[in-house]
Amino acid sequence: MADRNVLGGELEPCGDDPVTGFYRDGCCNTGPEDLGSHTICAVVTAEFLEHQRRIGNDLTTPMPQYQFPGLVPGDRWCVTAANWLRAHRDGAAAYVVLASTHERALDIVPLEALQEHAIDVPSSPGALEE
Repeated sequence: MADRNVLGGELEPCGDDPVTGFYRDGCCNTGPEDLGSHTICAVVTAEFLEHQRRIGNDLTTPMPQYQFPGLVPGDRWCVTAANWLRAHRDGAAAYVVLASTHERALDIVPLEALQEHAIDVPSSPGALEE
């Protein structure tokens, strides 16, 4: 059975530039090894990145040993549900691509909070013209 998103549909890819996901497969798939629940497909903002740095989760510095390039505003990235929720509560939540957010995120974050920050992001800039 395919992984599901928070809307009940099939989990869609989150991003491949940079390649995201706990398993670096472009999707916010999760499993027993993913202790942080990297299940929310976020479109990061400068405010979110600064918030994460302040709470000890530096997402801007590259860490090649983890295949992590460092993020810039506008990147799509599978973030941990707990850290996203903390940012939400602190008023610094990143945008969320609901179709690419794993249903397991709902174990930690209420759907209403995710919907409040939902954004539809095309997979390619050319899709904006369609």
